[in-house]
Amino acid sequence: MDTIAAISTPIGEGAISIVRLSGTDAIDVAAKVFKGRDLREVRSHTITYGHIVAHEELLDEVMVSVFRAPKTFTRENMVEINTHGGIAVTQEVLQLFLRCGARLAEPGEFTKRAFLNGRIDLTQAESVMDVIRAKTDAAANVAVKQLDGSLSRFIGKIRQEILETLAEVEVNIDYPEYDDVEIVTSQLLREKTAQFQALLENLLATAKRGKILREGLKTAIIGRPNVGKSSLLNALLHEEKAIVTDVAGTTRDTISEFVNLGGVPLELMDTAGIRETDDVVEAIGVARSKKVIDEADLVLLVLDASSNLTDEDKALLELSSNLTRIILLNKTDLAQQVKLDGALEISALQSLGLEALSDKISELFFDEKLAVKSDSAILSNARQIALVEEALSNLTAVNAGLEAGLPVDLVQVDLTACWRALGEIVGDNAPDALITQLFSQFCLGK
Repeated sequence: MDTIAAISTPIGEGAISIVRLSGTDAIDVAAKVFKGRDLREVRSHTITYGHIVAHEELLDEVMVSVFRAPKTFTRENMVEINTHGGIAVTQEVLQLFLRCGARLAEPGEFTKRAFLNGRIDLTQAESVMDVIRAKTDAAANVAVKQLDGSLSRFIGKIRQEILETLAEVEVNIDYPEYDDVEIVTSQLLREKTAQFQALLENLLATAKRGKILREGLKTAIIGRPNVGKSSLLNALLHEEKAIVTDVAGTTRDTISEFVNLGGVPLELMDTAGIRETDDVVEAIGVARSKKVIDEADLVLLVLDASSNLTDEDKALLELSSNLTRIILLNKTDLAQQVKLDGALEISALQSLGLEALSDKISELFFDEKLAVKSDSAILSNARQIALVEEALSNLTAVNAGLEAGLPVDLVQVDLTACWRALGEIVGDNAPDALITQLFSQFCLGK
């Protein structure tokens, strides 16, 4: 393949930046502008000190790592140049390599080459971005496990068992040992289909957890004005992000921030206090708050425990009654006037009760603790979920065919379709358009 180059570190000031090359001629291209030891002669997986030169002028002092195929991320020759961090020098080094025969890499092209060259499969490629985008330790832990191939191994094992089942069916049809071969083969298919269904249904049950850990929970903090919504946001963020005053209606627009609460990433949305108002600006904020509530995965309804429930509080209790919500009685550091069954008592000002809130969220969205077993397989995106659902649908069709008395050789068509759907999860038979679209979401240099 041709040689590609890109900057693999964020653009901006920093201690170092890394320019990466991959391709058959990667080492030759780097050697053209490197002054020091001949990179074509250094051992693989070593780092060499020297300078990048352009027209006999020293451009930068660098450390160059050389990786020879096939023991590299892309299974091609790779070079990584550690330059001084900075926009100008990094861009100049990159442009120099482009002038020397490399081309600018497309988004995700290094990982795409790793996939095309058999270094990783599609689930592992997706996990690369999950590691980069992980917002909590739990999310990163899941992504690293998937990067290590836990989902791939799980899918591979099921596909192998399906393949063996199909082979056994073929043998029974072509070389029958019994007069009732159709009955024997049908029974085999029923048993195996039930086994495969159980495995895939358990895998599908992980989708909720994987999606939450990957994307976070959209969490709306709602309540009438001055009950402590912004104080709660600040307490969860551990910083003064929202303005807090005794004046009702201070928050007039939605404030959105991510926070890690007990390993669960929450996209917290502090909304304007919901009440009837003649203030045009505040009314717009209230309308936006109601829209946020409709789109939220979780609603945190904040009530003032130090005062009796108002008509506005009761209206919000009714408004959120059919939503996934947690009721928070705030200001429990003051004389308490309100008690509600199932509500959590907190003091946002003193950061009290927040651990109970974390436990309650885990209880609502997860069946067990967030700890991930070393060999656990978890679905983490819509593509994987859709393909597992398709595979389950094919297994349902197998059972329906058996119940309808269809010949075994027709029924096994659906089992073959299940095998193919599972293969698409790891990248077998995946359409080229899907591959291109998936890797286009990656950042340059990855």
